[in-house]
Amino acid sequence: MADEQNEAPDSTAVRTALWRALHVQADPPPHVIEDEVGLQLVAPEEGWRRPDMDPRGTSGFRAAIVARARFIEDLVVEQADHGVTQYVVLGAGLDTFAQRRPEIASRLRVFEIDQPGTQAWKRRRLIELGYGIPDWLRLVPVDFEAGGDWWRQLSESGFDPGWPALVVCTGVTMYLTKDATAATLRRFAGLAPGSTLAMTFMLPTELIDDADRPALEATKPQARAAGTPFISFYTPHEMLTLAGDSGFEDVQHVPGTVLAERYFADRSDGLRPSSGEDLLVATT
Repeated sequence: MADEQNEAPDSTAVRTALWRALHVQADPPPHVIEDEVGLQLVAPEEGWRRPDMDPRGTSGFRAAIVARARFIEDLVVEQADHGVTQYVVLGAGLDTFAQRRPEIASRLRVFEIDQPGTQAWKRRRLIELGYGIPDWLRLVPVDFEAGGDWWRQLSESGFDPGWPALVVCTGVTMYLTKDATAATLRRFAGLAPGSTLAMTFMLPTELIDDADRPALEATKPQARAAGTPFISFYTPHEMLTLAGDSGFEDVQHVPGTVLAERYFADRSDGLRPSSGEDLLVATT
């Protein structure tokens, strides 16, 4: 567990939570996902909609964030209905599924893995806000920078690799080396038959729509300045090959355009996700 003075959420986790809340506040209903719990956790100062989160110029990115969140949430519900009882969120940040959907989450054992500082801060804030930490929610602190063994700590938190699980990793692979992502895929490919992994990945610039390229290029120096540079990009074929070579029985590419059609086709306000991030869904 982190020292008190080191308890702080990762800046990327905070921004993702605020993007989800901004969708509820700035976009008309129906909302793709309703999530203001992260905003409650962060409790930002007035004026938190700083220039780079201006609702008028960031609609595509905001829509992409909530599209992937909704896709994952639908997948969790589907897997729970099929009898899966373990849900692992790798790089959980300020994920709020357990607080927003306790009727589903309480049927699972939910494992949220992240850095010790983020986990300690989140634990304290959940208690302060009255959500608490139910027995079925396990916050698993892992010091990745110090070489922490996340697999061992996950097992010590009650995870049973002999039972099927849903594993989710969103908004993470761009910060990892390709070797690190391959090692993670190999680890999860060894889970019990019937397990599912959903992982996002960033596309190379040449595969991104022309209209979205300037925004992506603008975020790269911001990520670098925050200490979280983008270092890995994948073509869909490369990611599918990587997952297949890691040992998954079935691998599928879910383009961002599929999420756009699924969740935004009937909107009258023109809100659509920007391109740049796709999903891998793989099963054992």
